[in-house]
Amino acid sequence: MEKYIYQYPNWPKFTWDDSKINPLLNDIRYLQGKMLGRMELLGFSVIQETMLSTLTLDVLKSSEIEGELLNYNQVRSSIAKRLGIDFAGMLHVDRHVEGVVEMMMDATGKYQSPLTHERLHSWHASLFPTGWSGLQRIQTGMYRSGEMQIVSGPMGRETVHYEAPAPEGIYAQMSEFLQWFNNENALDGVLKSAIAHFWFIIIHPFDDGNGRIARALSDLLLARSENTSKRFYSLSNQILTDKKNYYRTLQRVQYSDGEITEWILWFLKSLKQAIEISEISINKVIVKASFWDKHAETELNSRQRIMINKLLDGFDGKLKTSKWAKITKCSSDTALRDIKNLLEKDILRQDESGGRSTSYALK
Repeated sequence: MEKYIYQYPNWPKFTWDDSKINPLLNDIRYLQGKMLGRMELLGFSVIQETMLSTLTLDVLKSSEIEGELLNYNQVRSSIAKRLGIDFAGMLHVDRHVEGVVEMMMDATGKYQSPLTHERLHSWHASLFPTGWSGLQRIQTGMYRSGEMQIVSGPMGRETVHYEAPAPEGIYAQMSEFLQWFNNENALDGVLKSAIAHFWFIIIHPFDDGNGRIARALSDLLLARSENTSKRFYSLSNQILTDKKNYYRTLQRVQYSDGEITEWILWFLKSLKQAIEISEISINKVIVKASFWDKHAETELNSRQRIMINKLLDGFDGKLKTSKWAKITKCSSDTALRDIKNLLEKDILRQDESGGRSTSYALK
């Protein structure tokens, strides 16, 4: 029978192949520096908007990995309030959503603060404010006191994917983890983020929420590695995109004798992709900000502003008069007048095909 990584006598002494990891690590460090340099040149409002979008995405996707779909507008509203951003549409936010946002914002906003048992317990309590996970009552704000297995399949024919360490040793294991987390400074911060994620998942110290907390720990260490709480990319979004390989890699490496190169490589490749993808999003934010700077004095009605923002964000399909009328809830005549006005102002251009199939795009 295969042994789990924590059952080997050298646990938790990890090893990896630097010759495979260092090229990726260097690429990531270059991309981080490049991105932070670009953001320094942008205005305060653009930075705030980018952070709001990134953090919203991160919270939504980290929960979605666990099969939980949070309300986008509630998450965005909760984060905006914590960032001190006022925007139209502030709304009431469920206690559960507030808790998830609270944990994420504490992790990245207070990245320099030590990680303690109490801080982890408070994160867990924030994730499960009612003491329930779905239909199951769980121990919240404390390490688990029972055995932990990750299983799937119908009752009676379950497949055990992982069995975590016994509950009696959890506090001691977490104390060792926290000692390393707060004091091991010889490791590169990005590499440390990968190791912390894996180590925490292996201990699986809570009844539920271990995946989300592991990803928050990764974000905290990435913030430390960049020495800023400003977040411009979402690792959780990339993990969700490659969710199957996320779990497959964890499952394979959980049986290793401490050699975790495969996990670190998967983590670093995902992180690199997350940063590269975010560069595209940031370009969109920059284009949007530049447009509104240029047209700060241009007279536009509310319908025109709504539609211009949709086009700047990446409008799905072709913009026709009928779509304009439907989205802005106005008549076709009003929509056509709005569009003609933007053509005159050199903001829109008419596509070549005419007649009933006439469509428009930003110039």
